[in-house]
Amino acid sequence: MSTLTSCPSWKALQAHRQELDGFRLRDAFAADPARFERLSLRLDDLLVDFSKNLVTDDTVALLVELANERKLPEAIAAMFSGERINVTEDRAVLHVALRQVSDRPILEDGENVLPLVRETKQRFLAFAESVRGGEWRGFTGDTIEDVVNIGIGGSDLGPVMVTEALAPFCDGPRVHFVSNIDGAHLHQTLAKCKPETTLFLVASKTFTTQETLTNARSARSWLLDSLSGEGVVAKHFAALSTNESGVADFGIDPANMFGFWDWVGGRYSLWSAIGTSIALAVGAEAFEELLAGAAEMDEHFATTELSRNIPVLKGLIGAWHQEFFDAHAHAILPYDQNLHRFAAYFQQGDMESNGKGVDREGRRIEGHHTGPIIFGEPGTNGQHAFYQLIHQGTRVIPCDFLAAARPQHPLDEHHRILLANFFAQTEALMKGKTEDEARAELEEKGVTGDRLKELSVHRSFSGNRPTTSFLYQKLDARTLGRLVALYEHAIFVQGWIWNVNSYDQWGVELGKQLAKAILPELEDDVPVETHDASTNGLIGHYKTLRGS
Repeated sequence: MSTLTSCPSWKALQAHRQELDGFRLRDAFAADPARFERLSLRLDDLLVDFSKNLVTDDTVALLVELANERKLPEAIAAMFSGERINVTEDRAVLHVALRQVSDRPILEDGENVLPLVRETKQRFLAFAESVRGGEWRGFTGDTIEDVVNIGIGGSDLGPVMVTEALAPFCDGPRVHFVSNIDGAHLHQTLAKCKPETTLFLVASKTFTTQETLTNARSARSWLLDSLSGEGVVAKHFAALSTNESGVADFGIDPANMFGFWDWVGGRYSLWSAIGTSIALAVGAEAFEELLAGAAEMDEHFATTELSRNIPVLKGLIGAWHQEFFDAHAHAILPYDQNLHRFAAYFQQGDMESNGKGVDREGRRIEGHHTGPIIFGEPGTNGQHAFYQLIHQGTRVIPCDFLAAARPQHPLDEHHRILLANFFAQTEALMKGKTEDEARAELEEKGVTGDRLKELSVHRSFSGNRPTTSFLYQKLDARTLGRLVALYEHAIFVQGWIWNVNSYDQWGVELGKQLAKAILPELEDDVPVETHDASTNGLIGHYKTLRGS
């Protein structure tokens, strides 16, 4: 593929950006009453409002032209057909197969993967239901009251996010998640559990992940300190892995090992057996609804023309803001406390996918940027934290606002206040407040003279800050599935436009390699001289502090 900056459509967008100098959203809405309807898209009850972004109809047309020039439709078809678009690992990218509801074959190396996907799903859902129903019991015959999922990265973030989002629907055992190698995470979690009634899920495809296996071994020791006898581990551990020998050596019955495939990336794995913890929390029926919602978005993404395609436009408009408005960060702001891990989940989903400096052909990327910095917190908490910078700072930070029309709780007054803030924030970011408007407000309060002039500057802000709003009826499993798949596909769109491989993560490997080399150096008090002066000095000071 040619470099992005050499594309005719890219050059057309550069010229168009110059034409938009002075473009004001406030003026655009005043001049065009139909702007909202024209720049909003719907999928069933889900409304996505793109109208408060720094775009015109011409912008959208040029972005679609760019997508066609970059052969995005062919790329979408290639992913769904099982082509090996993960070029550095020579793998297909088929997380969409995990949630397909139709019987249309999805091929990998000429073989339909759906039968195996569905057989595996039936196995881990049946296991989850047996635990929830009390048929599966611990070594002492007690029913399982607590489940501890031990994983890291994609084996943790997705299940955590989903179980928190669907907390009102969780009617199974209490599900906990341990990911950090910091012993405090495991120690504090186990303090809430009893060995006789706890089930551990060890989530590691290779069953070699250092953090996960260390936590799992410590959990096993905790269990065996209280329970003894042949088969204790087998009655309190299951594995989400493909390493049968490693699982068996650990003491887990391979019959309770649920696998997945190389074409399932970690950050796209919650739809697979990695989602066993989700099924344990909400049940098989709700898990199937989660998959069905994602499948609806998959179908929309795969079959809808680019100009009306929600994930495509989200990805294209995000790239437009980043490349032409220097918007290098992006905020995800759910107005729903149960989505408090949604932004963290897509920190990994986006930054690990598109945080690349080399393109698919191995060329250093020059002349444009790739993945944005992703952050966010639930509203209204974020309003009292970092919104100040978004409103009045020197950086343009596009924001996604997500909210449900109906809450998951009975406190309707709270929800009305929440949504009043949701609507107000997007309006405020769009309109801003001129100095004249700020001055008029102050004059009404009796402020005059130099104080009036001084405060009117501080109380004005530019507005024209881009936002996208996502509004849906209720946050249930189906809606959550649609939202997650929407974001997944938007990440793919941006990665393809930038010509990066969104499905590898070589950048995380170097630190792991160095940590393995350093670990044995920490076992004694001998000074270390094998690294740079700073690392040697830090290790030396650690040894001094440890000794004292």
